[in-house]
Amino acid sequence: MKVLIVGSGGREHAIAWKVSQSNLVDKIYIAPGNGGTDKEEKCENVNLENNVDVLNFAKDNKIDLTIVGPETPLVDGIVDMFREHNLKIFGPSKIAAALEGSKSFSKDFMKKYGVKTAEYEVFEDVNKALEYLNECPYPTVVKADGLAAGKGVVICANKEEAEAAINDFMVKDIFAGAGLRIVIEEFLEGVEASILSITDGKTIIPFISSKDHKQIYDNDKGPNTGGMGVIAPNFYCSEEVLESFNKEILETTLKGIQTENMDYIGTIFFGIMITKKGVYLLEYNVRMGDPETQGVLSLMESDYVELILKAIDKELEGYTVKWKDAHACCVTAVSKGYPGSYEKGFEIKGIENVDCKVFVAGAKEKDGKLLTSGGRVLNIVAVGETLDKAREIAYREIEKVNFDGIYYRRDIGVKKSL
Repeated sequence: MKVLIVGSGGREHAIAWKVSQSNLVDKIYIAPGNGGTDKEEKCENVNLENNVDVLNFAKDNKIDLTIVGPETPLVDGIVDMFREHNLKIFGPSKIAAALEGSKSFSKDFMKKYGVKTAEYEVFEDVNKALEYLNECPYPTVVKADGLAAGKGVVICANKEEAEAAINDFMVKDIFAGAGLRIVIEEFLEGVEASILSITDGKTIIPFISSKDHKQIYDNDKGPNTGGMGVIAPNFYCSEEVLESFNKEILETTLKGIQTENMDYIGTIFFGIMITKKGVYLLEYNVRMGDPETQGVLSLMESDYVELILKAIDKELEGYTVKWKDAHACCVTAVSKGYPGSYEKGFEIKGIENVDCKVFVAGAKEKDGKLLTSGGRVLNIVAVGETLDKAREIAYREIEKVNFDGIYYRRDIGVKKSL
């Protein structure tokens, strides 16, 4: 098979690495890829600008399977385009992708089908949103309705912080339209978990659990980022938690997908909150998470391509995904200043000395050198028999890597009390 992977981050590098291990695959193209993707076996970067370019490349090169990494092409309808041309693609339809593309759509879907989630209100009028702040309890959560690169959620301790967030989203329009409609949501106190899964529209198979670390600083301080590191499995996901998740979130979600005839074939990412009152769904993503993918796929023993083909053929029922009896720890190295403004173009040194997997994210190759080109630069992923061992390896190995302004959290995988 010839496979095309859409995207350019650490997630896409991890997908390319995993796909390259399949005996079903001879050649992999990554559009546009990064400075690490084309170093994997069978892989080649191709510079494609938009969904139309990707479609034409797939037609011209007789691509057997296209895998979409990021959310934006999915929300823009790339799957529908490919299906119109009878091309095999892994991802949800444009209608189904609205579960991530619109927070208000997804919250209304949860409410309609009894998916356990926080109380919320939706606003398009800034004055009504500000008025609501007089009656809502604090802390409260303000969310941009549309796609905001993982940064459109602000936990507000008081009315002043909520007013500032609403002003940023709805008046200053810092997310270029994505925050003109907002969701103000009940704050849930607890610990988060990420549960990636795969669906063919009839069956949802959850993957091994993981835990992202969103804030930029240790002890979950500072602004949200796209993700500073992850562990898998998540130590907070007990059998009791997973049982509640299956019954109150996964099964009700599947019922909604089927009732709405969403034609959902692809990944569903459940972002959940484990509280003293139970397990709640925070959000859906309609693609693999970043950096969750890097940790989870490192533990998958099954052939990922075979699994994807089963989903496309609607044959997931009865399929068992096999996992290593091990733990993964992924630590993300970022540019100085991220998630705010940062400089780029710094040479990355020492990757060749690392004794575990490195997934490149925001870096490109130029004149034989690997240079930083984004906020999240790379991921170090270690696998160990225990989480402590995986953490030890990851932090030992990341010290071998250096670029000007390198920063990473030191507490990925440290367990905190509920």
